[in-house]
Amino acid sequence: METQASLQRKLNGATDLKSVVRSMKAMAASNIGQYELAVSSLGDYYRAVSLGIIAYFRQEEIYTITEQNPPNGNLEKTILAIVFGSDQGLVGQFNDSVSDFVSQSLHDLPGKVEIWAVGERVQLLLSDIGYNTAQLFPVPNSVNAITPLVQQILVKSEERFEKVNTTEVYIFHNRPKSRAGYEPVIQRLLPLDEKWRQSLTELKWPTKLIPQVIGGVRPTLLALIHAYLFTTMFKACAESLASENASRLAAMQRAEKNIDELLDDLTHKFHSLRQSSIDEELFDVVSGYEMLSK
Repeated sequence: METQASLQRKLNGATDLKSVVRSMKAMAASNIGQYELAVSSLGDYYRAVSLGIIAYFRQEEIYTITEQNPPNGNLEKTILAIVFGSDQGLVGQFNDSVSDFVSQSLHDLPGKVEIWAVGERVQLLLSDIGYNTAQLFPVPNSVNAITPLVQQILVKSEERFEKVNTTEVYIFHNRPKSRAGYEPVIQRLLPLDEKWRQSLTELKWPTKLIPQVIGGVRPTLLALIHAYLFTTMFKACAESLASENASRLAAMQRAEKNIDELLDDLTHKFHSLRQSSIDEELFDVVSGYEMLSK
């Protein structure tokens, strides 16, 4: 049977837990802001890089990109999947949703699959599904830590391409929705084919002046391609971190609501028990007075 002391301890514990949840909710909301700001700030840079590639295509009169078949047609097609997950707790179904989406998406793609995971938890979930992870990267804990991670992934991918014939590279991550929540998405990073070129042509040159490429043509193209790959990878990582904090914020909101309901229930029980104790004491006093009066 619960006593006033035990209920008071539960009330104090629930109050302390609520203060922790509110702090975590404020931290998650703050993190969402910085990651969303990082994504939006990439917009102008990505546009500048894309316009630079368009200027290169126009100067070199490249109007289509023809895909080249590998020298040995018997080589099995290799697909590299880079999956962004989370290593933090209290994120709900964040890792489960992206791992299930990876499994469904790769099931429809023919070829040998190689997984690069960002985060140990999503790696374990992919292993349970049946995918072996070739590379494991830590999840960045701030905006400043995204750049070293992206550079590391790009360097390792270049080293891998020199050793193994990789035909396609896909990025899997969670992306925030316009209103609330997040959704898993897939984006093909490589190869840069005709479909990719056509997507760039949707951008219109901002002036009537004919663009010109200054400097060496090949070094300029390589720099622009590297900037494009870096921006795409950075954006995917920032959106994944924003989704992670959005999931944590939603979890903290649910937890805060549950704690409020628990506090109301405990407070009601405490007041009821306290009132019962007061009634018993008054009954004893009245009974004693009546006995003495007789």
